[in-house]
Parts: sequence; C-alpha cells; structure tokens
Amino acid sequence: MTAIEIDQVKLSLIRYSICTLVTNLQEYQLMLNSYKIAGFSEEFCEYIYVDNSRENKYDAYEGLNKMISSARGQYIILCHQDIELKFDGIDILEKRILEIERLDKNWGIISNAGGLNLKKVIERISHPTHELNLGPFPMQVKSVDENFILLKKSANLGFSNNIKGYHMYGTDICILANAIGYSAWVVDFHLLHKSNGVVSDSFLQNKKELITKYNKAFQSRYIRSTCTKLYISGNRFRAAYMNTNFMIFLAKLVVKAKKRIKGDYNFE
Repeated sequence: MTAIEIDQVKLSLIRYSICTLVTNLQEYQLMLNSYKIAGFSEEFCEYIYVDNSRENKYDAYEGLNKMISSARGQYIILCHQDIELKFDGIDILEKRILEIERLDKNWGIISNAGGLNLKKVIERISHPTHELNLGPFPMQVKSVDENFILLKKSANLGFSNNIKGYHMYGTDICILANAIGYSAWVVDFHLLHKSNGVVSDSFLQNKKELITKYNKAFQSRYIRSTCTKLYISGNRFRAAYMNTNFMIFLAKLVVKAKKRIKGDYNFE
C-alpha cells in the first residue's frame, strides 16, 4: 500500500468550481456564456449544476452541499442562475482574492454583498433598475447575499443539514464559518443580478428556522468530555463564573438529584 504525506498531495488543476441551482435552463445558459466571456475558461474551471427545471430535486441547503462535496476547484463559486458577469471578470476577481488573502489568512467566504451590522449593508451589484456601490471595500461582514458566494475550498465549509428551503443560507454559512474560525468578506466585484429579491412567506419561514436552530445551537450549557468538564456561553462573565470548581460541583449535585428523582441510580 502506498501512502502520501499530506503536504505532498497535489493541488487540483481546477481553480474554480461554479455551482448553481437551476430552474430555467435558458437563463442558466446566459449565465454560463457570461462566465466564459469574463475569462472563466473550462481549461481551469468546472461548471456543476442541480437540475430543478422539471422538479425540485434538492432545496438550496441540500443541493449546494452536494455540489460543494463534489467540487474539485481551489475556489467554489455558488451563484444564482440569473446573474451575468457584465462588468468585472476573472482578472478583477483574482485581484480581490489576493487582497483578502493579504488582509486575513483565515478568510473563508467572499461575496459582492452582505450585512455589516444592524444598520449597514455593503454591496457592489447592479439590478435591472439600479446600481449599488455601497462601500467601503473590502469589508468583513456578518452575512453575505446568496447571489454570489465564493468559498475557499480548504476551509471545508458547508450549510446546515437541519434547515430546508431556498433562503437565508448565506447567513447560515457565515455563522458556521465564524464558529470554526473563518471570516466572510464583501469585495468590489461588480456583476448584474436580474432580480431584486422579495420577502416571501418561504423567506420568513427560513428566517424563523434559522433563529430556532441557532438559539438551540448556541444555548449556554455544561459539557462533559472524557477528560474534563466545561461550561460554554455567549456571555464571557457568565462562562467564567460557571466554570469555577464550586459551580461545577453544584451542577453535578443538581444532575444527581434529578436522576434520583427519576429512579436512575447509575449516575456515578
């Protein structure tokens, strides 16, 4: 058997994997043509899509995860079928990636639009009726828009398995990336997005699911590993207090008391 040391594994010759959920094959073809004109040659790019034109085979979370797992590119672009690279091409995108690489080695996500805080949105995008150039660029953000998301393959990012639908996945992947130490950035990469987006009932449902999921995922709690006990919380003062030996001792007494009440005596 031949084994390969990890640093000797050869990088893929494919630089970009462009992944799209498709409901309109004609619109998708226009998108493909714009990519090729913008310099994304099939010599170093692969194009992967989910064909939802006849039926919804996969929703966004499952379909995009499938494409990410199959993608071979050093960078994975997840984009809507209704975008066209009318303005900036591969040369500009390469410059933007290099700029972020210099600023932050721990970046995982790049987009052309996203949310900075409760007040400010950062965007570089044109719609059929208007153009948005809301900087400054580049800017580290908390969430990104789904029209164009570029992932660093080596970051091994993906979407939640316990949310279904077609909305809010840009926010979802940014939260997950942040939890494992990767950042998200919006850069000045100008393209055309042929729809403005609407706040539909399905959008509101996905928002509700996202809130419910992360309320549970980030809840304060004690954890017992094989070697130690710890308390995690979003409140650092509460975490410091609850991780004292005295509070851990009290928590163990509570657990034992609850098990005695239930008649479970195998708690040691």
